[in-house]
Amino acid sequence: MATMKRDILWARFAPGALLFGLLAGLTSPCARAAAPLAQTDEVAHTVQEGDTLEGLARAYLSSPSQWPLLQRRNKVTDPRRLRPGSVLWIPVPLHAESATVQFVHGTVTAHPRPGTASVSVAPGDHLQEGTALQVGDEGFVTVRLADGTLVRVQAQSALQLHQLRRRGRAGSVQSVLEMRRGAVEATVPPSAEPERRMEIRTPMAVTSVRGTHFSVAMAPGGHTTTSVLSGSVAVRSRQEVSPGAAVPPESPPALLSPGQGLAVAANGAVGAPRPLLAAPDVSGVPGTFGETGLLAIDLPALPGAAGYLALVAQDAELTQVVRHGLFADGQLRWKALDDGRYHLAVRALDEAGIAGTPAVRPLTVKTRPVAPLHQQPAPGAVLARGTGALQCTQVPGVRWYRVQMATDAQFTTPVRDEQRLSECRLSLHDVPAGRYFWRVASLAQTPDGGIDQGPFTRPQPYTVAERPPPLSLAALQAQDGDTHVHLHWPSLPGQRFRLQLTRDTDLPFENPLQDTVLETPAWSGSNLPAGTYLVRIQVLDATGLDSDFSPPRQIRVGAGLRTGSGLPVTTSGGQPVGPR
Repeated sequence: MATMKRDILWARFAPGALLFGLLAGLTSPCARAAAPLAQTDEVAHTVQEGDTLEGLARAYLSSPSQWPLLQRRNKVTDPRRLRPGSVLWIPVPLHAESATVQFVHGTVTAHPRPGTASVSVAPGDHLQEGTALQVGDEGFVTVRLADGTLVRVQAQSALQLHQLRRRGRAGSVQSVLEMRRGAVEATVPPSAEPERRMEIRTPMAVTSVRGTHFSVAMAPGGHTTTSVLSGSVAVRSRQEVSPGAAVPPESPPALLSPGQGLAVAANGAVGAPRPLLAAPDVSGVPGTFGETGLLAIDLPALPGAAGYLALVAQDAELTQVVRHGLFADGQLRWKALDDGRYHLAVRALDEAGIAGTPAVRPLTVKTRPVAPLHQQPAPGAVLARGTGALQCTQVPGVRWYRVQMATDAQFTTPVRDEQRLSECRLSLHDVPAGRYFWRVASLAQTPDGGIDQGPFTRPQPYTVAERPPPLSLAALQAQDGDTHVHLHWPSLPGQRFRLQLTRDTDLPFENPLQDTVLETPAWSGSNLPAGTYLVRIQVLDATGLDSDFSPPRQIRVGAGLRTGSGLPVTTSGGQPVGPR
């Protein structure tokens, strides 16, 4: 406790900082939070019956001949007679350690030493003491320290590996990290070593832990928050005291238990510990996402939440993060992910910015082979019984198409399920009158001869009604070219779209025939010459996030007969009438 007393007093002279200490470690000597980088550190040893300086030198310094060093340091008059219960300070050499990069996403650079050029960081790299990490806007990096601690550095963060040391050749690890901006999350494995040291510092705070799971975040103005998911942390203010001024009386530490958090204002004022917000409700998040433009997730509002911290990782331990963001509400939006299995983690932020309890849910992204676009009928259209067809775009590289019809949007019992259509078209000549929904998926053939089905499109409604009286011959007009093309696709509120159209020979879209921005999820092309075209769509989200262009779909423009109102004339089998 004498050591703790000394460190607390020192802390009162350290400007603008906060001290966090694990409760389990309060009985052992505290780490010297502001100690300069050194080649040695001191261990406090309580003398036991039978201890000798020679034996302590052998145990701590690996050489019994080093006992005179212990004698001089502790001013021991008789090295053969040590008083049990007394405390001896043992200077232990600190040997250099390194950290290992476990995972990198996006732009992450490292400055090995001040003034050196930055280098890109890759998995497997060994980072030496003093290395400064810079994480880009959409980056993420996970670093493993020598004691197994996992440090997950989030986007827009700057972190320096200030101290990476080990006491002796096989002693406890000493790790000090300086966070300049951003946020980190750390998982510190439990250890029986009482002298292990792990600190994360910000300009306003020092977080010292032994065996816990916690996070630290710093706002641009210096406002700092911490959340504890497991383990226990003690927090004490480190007040600025002018030289020569009286040291203010000590205040008891703020104790953070699992499930609690704390905020430190930019002026160093320490808030009271508070319970973390409950985990957001992710039960309504779909298990599979098939949209190619954006990954869009909507969560119900959580009482008390002022924002949300969300991420998507490739592993259940959340060490391989590929998407990360802060959101003002429960509408989470990211650029689309590659097909695969992921884990979503969401934490609500209270009004002080303290991250709450995480909610984790596995999800699957399956967007390939890409689904066609609906061409006709238009959503909600009414078709005459015995005529018309469900038609959608062709998809380059796709072998077959699966078209389903049902009387309900959930497709509980499909009334039609055509699974190997070579053309994305299904005649409606034998469909009875009624209200229906339809959806379509692409099917590709795998190298081993199997079938890989992509996601279904969102269901679109249409109605089949009894036919009106037949039109007279005078009402029909022959047109040289069925030049009308209509496309429809799903959307979210507030989204706009950029559509490009080009000839099928211009797959890179270097010379698009059309390049237009649409306010609604639909497009109609008219007066197009007969031929085959490619179309692709980019989502312009209301958040300001733009997706990549979708994979291209193929449309065909031919010739046919139309009525005076512009509707195509078809046979009883749904085929267009006229030259093709």
